[in-house]
Amino acid sequence: MESQQNAGALATVGYGTALAPVRTAIRRGKRIKVVASETRPKLQGARLTAFELKQDKIPVTLITDTMVGYVMQNRMVSKVIVGADRILATGHVINKIGTLAVAILADHFHIPFYAAAPHSSFDLKTRLDDVVIEERDPREVAFVGDYRIAPEGISILNPAFDVTEPKLITGIITDSGMIEQPLKENIARLFGRDR
Repeated sequence: MESQQNAGALATVGYGTALAPVRTAIRRGKRIKVVASETRPKLQGARLTAFELKQDKIPVTLITDTMVGYVMQNRMVSKVIVGADRILATGHVINKIGTLAVAILADHFHIPFYAAAPHSSFDLKTRLDDVVIEERDPREVAFVGDYRIAPEGISILNPAFDVTEPKLITGIITDSGMIEQPLKENIARLFGRDR
């Protein structure tokens, strides 16, 4: 089984990013089951990833984000593939909030952790210190649909993204192949040839 965060064709274009390796493996005859996390607070995993997998007749089990440790501890996944909104030249992956926690858990349980992204997701100019994380509307956390779940008058933190350190990443799957560790050197090598 593979654990998955949202990054399919509906979120990108065509074959998707994190779902592209899954679809490719299935096309090559591999039997795969996917465990998809809900991806709070916007629920892209529940709304988009699970929908796409069901449409493609790929077996999928949906879990809440807080179940990731349980699933890994009980060996219900053999590898993790996430998308990437942006990848720095250093190999730091900026992706939907919760990606860092999944990477830390995967590292703890010795489960390979991959980011999947096209070349257009690589940002070779921005330094890690210059990355600004978007703070989204607190109502996304305070409400589920139109129903308020949090008391009024409390502070709410709602960053849209987090940053996963290269040491937690087994490799980066790109449209031209796998970037393995050491990520910084291999990203430079890949883009040195491409540009």
